[in-house]
This record gives sequence, structure tokens and C-alpha cells, in this order.
Amino acid sequence: MYLAEQNEGHGPLAGRPVAVRASFEGGSAEIAGARDMARGFLASLQTVHGLPVSARAVDTVQLVVSELVTNARRYAQGPCLLELELCEGVVRVHVWDSSTTLPSVPAADPDRIGQHGLEIVTAVCQSFCVHREPVGKRITAAVTLADAPGGDITGRQAVGAHSSEA
Repeated sequence: MYLAEQNEGHGPLAGRPVAVRASFEGGSAEIAGARDMARGFLASLQTVHGLPVSARAVDTVQLVVSELVTNARRYAQGPCLLELELCEGVVRVHVWDSSTTLPSVPAADPDRIGQHGLEIVTAVCQSFCVHREPVGKRITAAVTLADAPGGDITGRQAVGAHSSEA
């Protein structure tokens, strides 16, 4: 079961971020709930805030949410936290879990069976980074909402890992 908190009444023009947050305690059904939350968040960006959201962005955000929440549920004990945040035309997907083990993105290997999730996420996102937290870690992936003319995605940044000991 997840609990969501939204601040959609305060759009970007009001100087406050548009975000939704949820805590996932366990169970595979929550992964579908996380995807539903992402789909609803993106729909509200279109209907409530009038922002253009490409079909690619909808599919990509749902994929990223599914992969990151699945990994958090599979490899960490306890809850995971999901936050979707709009920031300057980009949706930032933040997933926190209690594990201190930083994920590694294996090199592409078409013969490997499974474990392609982070490889795919890093390929489809504008940016991907891992931050060590005082407890656990936070993974952030960014997806651009609107495609550039011609369908290109611009502004791709390097993959990185950072330690935030605060």
C-alpha cells in the first residue's frame, strides 16, 4: 500500500514545485501503483497545468519508475520512497531506499539474461545519478517532458554517483 501526497495546487508559476510523493512498504502490487502514480502525475501536468507532455515522456517516466521501485523493493529492506517532481520542463524521479549499497550499471551485454534495468534507465534518461544519504541512498533520474522539433531529446548529461553525507 502507498500513501501519496500532492501539492499540485501550487504550480510552477506560483514559484513552488509541482510534486507527488509516496511511500511503498512492500509487495509487487505496489510497483503497478507506482506506475499509476506516475501516469496520474503526468496527466495532471497536462490537464491542470497545461504543460506539453510527449507520449515518449509518459512511457519513459513509467518505465523509470517501475525499474527503480522494483530495484528498491528487491535489494533493500524496509520502505522505499518515490517522489516525482517537475523542474523546468523535466520530471525528476527520486527513489530512496535504506540500502547503503550503491547500484552499478553493467556494461551492455546482449547475451546477459536479466539485470538490464539500470542499463535501460541510463540510456533513456536525460540524467541519472546516485546520492549516498545519511541513511541509505537516493537515485535521481530526469526525463524531459516535451520532445524537441523532430523528436530529438536534448540536454543529456553524464551518469554519476555522489556522496551526500549531511
